[in-house]
Amino acid sequence: MGDRVVRPGDVAVMRLSDGGFGACQVTGIDDGVTSAYALRWHSVDRPTLGELRGVEPLTLDHHAHGGRLAHLSIGGWYAVPPGFTWIGSLPVPEGVPALSDTYSGWQSLADDVVRQRRWDLELPAAAKAAYRAAATRGEVDVDFGAGAVKLGAATPRLDLSNDGPVPVPTSGPVRWSALDQLPRCTALTWTGPDRGLALALADRPVVSSLTWRDAPPVVDLADTGLQHLSLDSAGAREVRLPRVLSGLELGPVDPGLSVYAADEGRWLQLTLTGADAETMVPAGLRRVQEVALDGGGIMSANAVRELEALESLRIHWRRPPGRLVDAAALAGLTRLAVIELLDGYGLDADVLPDLTSLKQLTVNGLRRSVVPALKARYRGTGMRLVTEGAKPDTWLAANLDNPLRDWVDDDARGGAAACKAYASAVRAIDKVRKDGVRADEAEAALHTLIEALNSIDQKYDIIDTLRREEACDAFMGLAARAGVQADLAAQWLDDWREF
Repeated sequence: MGDRVVRPGDVAVMRLSDGGFGACQVTGIDDGVTSAYALRWHSVDRPTLGELRGVEPLTLDHHAHGGRLAHLSIGGWYAVPPGFTWIGSLPVPEGVPALSDTYSGWQSLADDVVRQRRWDLELPAAAKAAYRAAATRGEVDVDFGAGAVKLGAATPRLDLSNDGPVPVPTSGPVRWSALDQLPRCTALTWTGPDRGLALALADRPVVSSLTWRDAPPVVDLADTGLQHLSLDSAGAREVRLPRVLSGLELGPVDPGLSVYAADEGRWLQLTLTGADAETMVPAGLRRVQEVALDGGGIMSANAVRELEALESLRIHWRRPPGRLVDAAALAGLTRLAVIELLDGYGLDADVLPDLTSLKQLTVNGLRRSVVPALKARYRGTGMRLVTEGAKPDTWLAANLDNPLRDWVDDDARGGAAACKAYASAVRAIDKVRKDGVRADEAEAALHTLIEALNSIDQKYDIIDTLRREEACDAFMGLAARAGVQADLAAQWLDDWREF
């Protein structure tokens, strides 16, 4: 929150992803966690404190929400988004609890306002009625043209990709009317050419999220109601986005890609996955204000150097060494207020240029030796520094390539045991490869790893959703290293794991 201390009753105006303004109010603070709720307010112009006096809290009844208060607890490591402006204090309404047992970030409060407003004003009444009725319909027959399958009428996510569980014709027309049997389906996964997909989505605005792999050269989703799009296509040359889109995730794309978005991407949260030192933000997104680079061991700040409106930058290194190059390119971004660096184990305290606009720097995953110099650099500047996940340099030297290294942040002993189990599996797999791959030996090494992780979870209760994904990815990577077919490895994983 920079150098500002917030207190119960404080009110902030929130810039919303649809171009309007909302508001939120702090209700309580406990042990570094701030609780706040969204107000039932939306306006074209920025509201004053007087206009917000007496405005009731926002309750959520869109989709499957049952009327709960839009009330969240927010950890101190979350930066207040640059689009939030504190304008004063008002009494907290009676009946609103001081603390919430729902945890998220500040941005979720703004997103709640947009989602509820879209449900109230933009979705057709028939679509909303069908969505609610599907909760009790049980199973239905669904046929996209390649044979019927039984699915729950309340299915929320549908995988229609080549590897998905629902058959789709490999050529010819797709029977998109099958979506009408699943009125609660809000998220789709698709692979390959359009084949009527965009038109089907335009007719069904309840579908708000799309993952599209191997997309064609031209993608036109301008008439859909999508709010989130994940697009992966090295051959895409032109992408047209709907006005309501707020989240865009792009995998490695052609350098010549042009994106057509409302107001040149001003309202988008842009994520570039698989980013490396050559990655650049595509043409057409000059006014984007929030970018996340998610990728390899070395990434370049040149990716965002042309984004003069950039306010928030998140960089997550998925592989060592975790190094940033061309950091001087950030010096020209005079609105950059929030930077978050994850697993930057190759960073030094002086990696970033001096940024007078910077309000918060969060570094999660760094060498412990860097922390004192980092704190010294920003002491007394008014800029809020948050450091987490600092690890001893000697420990990192032995575990930098270990994909389970961050487990020690949750539990030192459990995390160390997981790292040790993975390292042992690597040695066993490499011995198998050196001596000549034998299926039984590879299977034994992989089985030993999963048994160890089962035991670690039982003892330390360390494997949550994120750690489960990391464990599974680590296992599949080792299986590939041993030459085990992916489908067989996946079967072993499902049979063996208890987490």
